[in-house]
Amino acid sequence: MNYTTIAFVISSIAGLSTLIGSIVILIKKKNINNFILKTMAFSAGVMLSLSILDLLPESIKFLNTNFYKIPAILISLIFLSVGVLISIFIDKKVPTDNNNNLYKVGFVSMIAMIIHNIPEGIATFITTNNDITLGISLAIAIALHNIPEGISIALPIYYSTNKKKKAIFYTLISGISEPFGAILAFLFLKPSNIILGIIFGLISGIMIHISCYELMPSSLKYKNYQSSILYFIIGSIFVIINLIIFN
Repeated sequence: MNYTTIAFVISSIAGLSTLIGSIVILIKKKNINNFILKTMAFSAGVMLSLSILDLLPESIKFLNTNFYKIPAILISLIFLSVGVLISIFIDKKVPTDNNNNLYKVGFVSMIAMIIHNIPEGIATFITTNNDITLGISLAIAIALHNIPEGISIALPIYYSTNKKKKAIFYTLISGISEPFGAILAFLFLKPSNIILGIIFGLISGIMIHISCYELMPSSLKYKNYQSSILYFIIGSIFVIINLIIFN
């Protein structure tokens, strides 16, 4: 097995770890509402923290290779804003299901994860091709934060449609986008730092919007505010620990 094959396998494993998050829909819950509010709050903490602490700095770092620091920050923030607007547009175009917005939350999360996972697949493939040890470390970090991302897709899709296969399928589509990114890297090599910076800026905006206007409000509507805030903090701590260990 050569480096290219290993790099593709590792990228695929990292991406498909998203499916692990969908396992939550197979577990019987005594208090569904309580479980939903906790999971939504946890996912909101994960997404917001990833956006602010990981994706946005990565966007600025990539752009900083071609621009001075201040212009790089401004460009990143501009595309973050564009990402928020894209998410708002998608949000308005996706119909609600059974008079609730859970389906919308899951669908928009899937779109964000697809856009998110493609550059991750590119990064994992290229890194592993050059340094297997570093690539494996990167893949582990990606796999860990892909799990709660899978939850944020599968859970709302399942509880809005009551279809397990549909929830798992949506989660699978999100996960497949990572090996798709690896294929793009293999075919077209590494995209420019400017393009990667723009992509990460857009993703940050989309995920911030999902966290603040979809996931957290979905959790808070169950009116167990203390539990929602607690699990939001737990999600944020999860990301911080992940970044400390694997960065």
